[in-house]
Amino acid sequence: MKKQAVLLILITLFICLKAFSQSNLNNSECATLNPENFNKVIDGKQVGLFFLKNGNLTAAITNYGGRIVSLCAPDKNGQKADVVLGFKSIDDYLKATGVYHGAIVGRVIGRIAKGNFELDGKTQSLTINSGANHQHGGSKGFHNQVWEVKTVTDSSLVLSYISVDGEMGYPGTLQVEATYQLTSNNELTLRLLATTDKTTIVNLTNHAFFNLAGEGNGTILDHILTIPSNYFCKVNSDKIKTGVLLKVSRTPFDFRKGKSIGKDIVLETSDEQLKIGLGYDQSYVLKKKKSNKILLAATVVDPNSGRKLEVFTNNMGVHFFSANFFKGTDVGKMGKPFHYRESFALETQDYNSPNQKSFPTMILKPGEKYETYTVYHFSSIK
Repeated sequence: MKKQAVLLILITLFICLKAFSQSNLNNSECATLNPENFNKVIDGKQVGLFFLKNGNLTAAITNYGGRIVSLCAPDKNGQKADVVLGFKSIDDYLKATGVYHGAIVGRVIGRIAKGNFELDGKTQSLTINSGANHQHGGSKGFHNQVWEVKTVTDSSLVLSYISVDGEMGYPGTLQVEATYQLTSNNELTLRLLATTDKTTIVNLTNHAFFNLAGEGNGTILDHILTIPSNYFCKVNSDKIKTGVLLKVSRTPFDFRKGKSIGKDIVLETSDEQLKIGLGYDQSYVLKKKKSNKILLAATVVDPNSGRKLEVFTNNMGVHFFSANFFKGTDVGKMGKPFHYRESFALETQDYNSPNQKSFPTMILKPGEKYETYTVYHFSSIK
């Protein structure tokens, strides 16, 4: 009888453990990433994948482009999902049609007309990689560089990159440091620092694409977006800032009170600025003078999962992009294709432009320090 009782207890324990294990398995929609799939040498530099964990968040970051590969956050029921688009291997990144996924972009985010700008009375010419213009730092911008790994802990990763004088046409050697940190307050923070040995221009950001329902889990048009901004930057037909700030009031770009991303995007057939971007692709003004003051840049809520993302920054602006060009050709780490308007980007940055004198300057001089700070705070609502 004793043997039978012990056997019954063991069987019961086995069933319970199996059920618990299955429950945990079903409680997460996060990809299992293999670091070996990121073990590659590019341009003589070693690429790797680094895992961070703190609080309820886990993240995976590669030093190829300083990219956020994965970011897992819980919903209102505690079920985790990967809310950042990424790929399962370095080879998938190299062959992807979308080249900026999760990457640090620089030296300058955005487009520069014909790749030319004036600096200290001289015309500087940058490489051309977007029609007749320069975009996002050029074809070998920071997103396509292997960053040096300086330090790694359970919850933080420090990367550095030296952009040499003349790289992509930019003057001066720029030394850049990026620090990713997961906090116990369910935040992913990114601090970007830069110094130069010659007068140059700089405006950095991270280009992560989010879907708060989880990577590949359908449209983001039902996500509720709030951007506390009264102005956005007008662009021309090449999506280059004109130097004019437009009021959001009575336009599809007014997210001050919060609304679904899809509510007014249907006006893309009639609104000039929506037509140009084929949807939302706009820079919003958060403040008009540089300061270290950290402001709320945007809030996004997925009404189904209850996941809530708040983005804070000391930057002067944030760029909102509704993923208007994805065609399903790239397949993410969850085995699902990236489709049209199934993700969004909130790129914290200064809203400046090197050819618009009315905008705040992006000039960095020797002895000065460029420093930006962004917080991605996750929570949930019932």
